Amino acid sequence: MRRASKIRDLVKGTSLTVNDLIYPVFIKEGISKPEPIDSMPGQYRLPMEDSLKEVEVLTSLKVPSVILFGIPKKKDATGSEAYRRDGVIQSAVKEVKSVFGDKIAVITDVCLCQYTDHGHCGLVKDGEIVNDETLRLLTLIAVSHAEAGADIVAPSAMMDGQVQAIREGLDSAGYSNVAIMAYSAKHASCFYGPFRDAAYSRPVFGDRQSYQMDYSNSDEALREVELDIDEGADIVMVKPALAYLDLIYRVKTTFRMPTAAYNVSGEYSMIKAAGRMGWLDEKSAALEVLTAIKRAGADMILTYFAKEAAEWLSS
Repeated sequence: MRRASKIRDLVKGTSLTVNDLIYPVFIKEGISKPEPIDSMPGQYRLPMEDSLKEVEVLTSLKVPSVILFGIPKKKDATGSEAYRRDGVIQSAVKEVKSVFGDKIAVITDVCLCQYTDHGHCGLVKDGEIVNDETLRLLTLIAVSHAEAGADIVAPSAMMDGQVQAIREGLDSAGYSNVAIMAYSAKHASCFYGPFRDAAYSRPVFGDRQSYQMDYSNSDEALREVELDIDEGADIVMVKPALAYLDLIYRVKTTFRMPTAAYNVSGEYSMIKAAGRMGWLDEKSAALEVLTAIKRAGADMILTYFAKEAAEWLSS
């Protein structure tokens, strides 16, 4: 049954397609040309005009969805730029939806880390992350994104009760049709390093282990997912993906919910670096990893390889 490629195709158990892919895009306020991200080869911080060009490329490749991350001109202790109605993401969503409409689904990251001067995902008081006060701001962010036209909001701060607070806020504001993709099992991982370079979001003190998950606790991950489902999540996510395939499988088989997996920046950059050094074939490695993530149970994969994978799959 393995003798010839066409026979192998007949019995293939998992098929990766472009419809499985979501592409992350970084949009930076106040720049006039793309800025290369050194630790993420092939990725850029984009000005507004170039982000529209990027989305145009994605639609031509039939990539179905994009997730937007904003980098503001200024940051402060409360991340106030995150919920400004004419902020970088709010403006980007309006532009993308006005130009492309339903040709692409727009997801927005709902967090404070890219907007706070301390780099944490929540408000800080006396050196502690204050959960409940942060929920109010996360709700403001989500509602402002919905007002701009976002199809899905994706809370990633790992604050307890964030999905419920955002669902209630969206419903009260008249956006009950906006879906929530919950970063339900988001782990305190070293694989986020290149992203933090891209978004200038490294914490200036401490780390995020007091609110992101311990990567050794798989049962806790399932409890976190169940809580988000009970609070109204439409999609649940495991992040990172490659070192967490067992959790993707457990989440999918346990809950049978639409399940996302984030093939994060460090996972991307490892393959890029090894490919550039000639240690492995980049295309083969990337497609093998993405297929493994889908095989584990992911219905959708957030990946910086989405554009290249779309091209590889089409050829």
